Amino acid sequence: MRLFKIGMVITTACIFSSAYASELSSAQAIQNQTNTQSAKSQVKVDASADESIKLRAEIEQLKQQVKNLTIYRDHMAAMIKSQDQEMSSIQSQIGEINKTRQGVVPLMYQMIDGLKQIVATSEPIQLQQREARVAKLQALMSQADVSDAEKYRQIIEAYQIELDYGNKLQQYQSQITLKSGQKVEAQVLHLGRISMIARNPDHSQYWIWDDSTKSWTQADSSLDSNLNQAYQVATKQSTPSLLTLPVSLNVAQGEKK
Repeated sequence: MRLFKIGMVITTACIFSSAYASELSSAQAIQNQTNTQSAKSQVKVDASADESIKLRAEIEQLKQQVKNLTIYRDHMAAMIKSQDQEMSSIQSQIGEINKTRQGVVPLMYQMIDGLKQIVATSEPIQLQQREARVAKLQALMSQADVSDAEKYRQIIEAYQIELDYGNKLQQYQSQITLKSGQKVEAQVLHLGRISMIARNPDHSQYWIWDDSTKSWTQADSSLDSNLNQAYQVATKQSTPSLLTLPVSLNVAQGEKK
């Protein structure tokens, strides 16, 4: 009987041991499965954390881009405002230029008319060149490819040339018309606008311009020596010296000028 009990105990112990081992194996499997799932979950968590960090970095980058774009927008707005102000100023200047041009163009025509009048009424110094200069200026005014500034410059230059005629002792070759109507090739000399004389090529005859009659008159032979000396000074064949020349201007005209 005792042996039977012992056998029963051993059998029961074996059964219990076998059940415990089965439960332990099952628990181990569950634990392993849990660990596996936990590891997978950790991988997902780590991946999510990396993605979150990456997104945060992108967000910060986008914020910086927005900030930069805001600064650039403000900069462009300031530039556009400045350009608008400059454009307004330029348009105002253009308006002033147009007004100035409207006043300058009539002035230039008046100046050319005045120059033409001077050439027509004053001593016939380099007359053909001066008349050609006036005609050139008149034609120049209608040329669209020449700026108003250049037209004005050439008009001023023509006036300067006229002014220079009054300050020079100059000789040049020209054809003169005598009071009789005869045309003669002559060497013309002028001392400013005060005295104007001419002589034929062989120096045998001299003429004096008389502004009161607008004609060339025969010079007295007693003046030949003084007149010849003036030509020598003008052509640098003689040193400058005190010259005695007849005055072409009449007294009234000299006072007027």
